[in-house]
Amino acid sequence: MTQAVAIIRDGHAYQARQFWQKALRLLDPASGIVKVGFEGGPKGFDDVWVEYEPGKGRNDHYGEPLRREHLQCKWHVASGDFGYEDLIDPDFINASSVSLLKRALEAQRLHAPEGIGSRFRLVTNWQLRRGDPLRTMVNQRHGFMRLERLFDGTGDASAAGKVRKIWRDHLEIDDAQLRRLARTLGLGTDTQSLLDLRDNLDLHLEVRGMRRVPDNEDTCWYDDLTYQWLAAGRIEFDRDSFRDACRQHNLFEAAPKTHIVFGVKSFEHSVDSLDDRCASVLNLVPYFDDRPIRNQADWATSLYPELRTFLLAAAASNEHLRLILDTHATLAFAAGSVLNIKSGRHVELEQRVLNRVIWRAGDTSRDPAWPQWDFSLDPLGAETPDVAVAVCLTHDVAPAVKRYLAAALPGAGSLLVATPQGGANSRAVASGQHAFDLAESLAQRINAERAPGARVHLFIAAPNAFTFFLGQRQPSIGAITMYEFDFEGQNGGTYTPSVALPITRPTPAA
Repeated sequence: MTQAVAIIRDGHAYQARQFWQKALRLLDPASGIVKVGFEGGPKGFDDVWVEYEPGKGRNDHYGEPLRREHLQCKWHVASGDFGYEDLIDPDFINASSVSLLKRALEAQRLHAPEGIGSRFRLVTNWQLRRGDPLRTMVNQRHGFMRLERLFDGTGDASAAGKVRKIWRDHLEIDDAQLRRLARTLGLGTDTQSLLDLRDNLDLHLEVRGMRRVPDNEDTCWYDDLTYQWLAAGRIEFDRDSFRDACRQHNLFEAAPKTHIVFGVKSFEHSVDSLDDRCASVLNLVPYFDDRPIRNQADWATSLYPELRTFLLAAAASNEHLRLILDTHATLAFAAGSVLNIKSGRHVELEQRVLNRVIWRAGDTSRDPAWPQWDFSLDPLGAETPDVAVAVCLTHDVAPAVKRYLAAALPGAGSLLVATPQGGANSRAVASGQHAFDLAESLAQRINAERAPGARVHLFIAAPNAFTFFLGQRQPSIGAITMYEFDFEGQNGGTYTPSVALPITRPTPAA
């Protein structure tokens, strides 16, 4: 009985923390969110919902304006996975007779009859099952269905055809109706723990000047407050009513933080949108087809100029900046090159490690135990001063880089491999100060190996905050070409050059 009660409370906490992350946007006058509610709306997708102001809200993954989003939160105490057949099984959502997919169809017919205007998303800490056809049909960046993968022109005997057929038969609908449903359906996986969600909530509370839950307290009163409101029938809030409710519980204790959070995204996180947390967002997602860029020339002709304009405008009015970079490594490096160490701006970066943390130079005291670099230098045979650099903080990319250099870049004269002591891993960088120091020592080593006028070819597997700090040193390093890896295998599963810095601007005609 005790274990069962604990599981139920954890499920409630999961839902409550999802609610608070949305509701706190009501305190941001620049936000497009005008209403937030919970335990209301279409059955099966009634845990949390958000309504946007017309003309100010977010667009869906096809660029159509959104008015509402509905979330169904499904917390599991143990790790697990799910596939396309689970969506037609009532047991998957602990129901007796109606499946999640039927609930989604009912919601879509009621709130998005043409497949636009509203979205319905399952948010769960389970993963899509490896090998299940659905895994390739859900965009891993925004968590919604990829219609071109579900409706790929194949027959019912194909992998996609089996999904279509079993869903059509279960719902008793045709392909046209299934397409409208699938267009609105999201299957977002959130691997954050309850502690991670609490840490993320703390960042929101800090920005809004609200009472924060001390780290040494086991309970989070924001979880309980949500269900006090539910018991009182207070399940829907606009800007005024939410602020009043927070005042009644003495949740405001300081002025909101004066720093403004700026975001840049070249991909979408399925359950953590920058639009919910930033005052201003540079959206570069339309330039990409998931991870690969649609047009290689856009790195230099569109992305870098837009990034530079956005960051310089932010820096012009803010001496202290907080950046969230949900971007390819190239853009994180380029951002650092724009706000370089001579820019006179203090920059904080939100970094996802296992949860969200804020990194900046000086955020911690230096620790002699921090891993430093192990460097190796391999001559490649070509008589050229160009140097290739493989940065292996989170993954050992040296073998893939060597294969690429042999096949596509025979002109590089040497390969410098930088690996942290103890080997590459997700926790190789301890803090912002550690990342800053690693960037500085790597830049010094690159300059020691690079002959004057030589180009550096840079391949990075590292946290974006480190990559930003390294980018801040681009002016001192000189000419650099960045490379992106084809993680999804759409372009041969190898590297592709992205942008060459500094950007050479055309000379104006006389």
